[in-house]
Amino acid sequence: MLARLYLRASTDEQDAQRARQQLEAFATERGLTIATTHVENESGAKLARPELFRLLSDARPGDVLLIEQVDRLSRLTADDWQKLRAELSARKVRVVALDLPTSWTLASQSDDFTGRMFAAINDMMLDVLAAVARKDYDDRRRRQSQGQAKAKAEGRYRGRAEDTKRNASIATMLARGMSWTQVQAATGCSRATVAKIAKRQVVQELPVESSGRVIHVGNT
Repeated sequence: MLARLYLRASTDEQDAQRARQQLEAFATERGLTIATTHVENESGAKLARPELFRLLSDARPGDVLLIEQVDRLSRLTADDWQKLRAELSARKVRVVALDLPTSWTLASQSDDFTGRMFAAINDMMLDVLAAVARKDYDDRRRRQSQGQAKAKAEGRYRGRAEDTKRNASIATMLARGMSWTQVQAATGCSRATVAKIAKRQVVQELPVESSGRVIHVGNT
């Protein structure tokens, strides 16, 4: 049986590959062959995740999508979770999570009745944990927003410090003609970060009047 590892972290500052050894050890213990490993730094609240859908595109019926925790796969809204579940079902991909013991049976061969029973139980548990993960996401966002609002009111809010060293490297790579995909692979950053640096370079390269005003070339 083939396993496809999916490792995700929300931001560039987090280590998306933190659980890689755990997943590989689990696959070895269960006699699974690791076919592909997909790593990305994208929010679990987004349905549009390139590496996740690349994994699903490569997967074959019966393959195992192996994750550390259900929230690595989804912090999605109810509607988006149903869309992802429909995609998983259509491709007949089995979701196995280290934090969901009911899913472990799906990583081994079993008779048809046992397999169907555990699949049904696992689907229910996946829905429950996906809902819990979304609630945790919403709660954290609300607390963060409240904290920022209070800090702003008290004049203490400064925002997240920019990783100037990493961003300078990204700018250099872009200036050398490297593609966004190549830059992502080299730095592990998100596509949004590359887009931000690319946009900044375009603005810096625009001609400037003696008054200091940027001249925007094109239709007015």
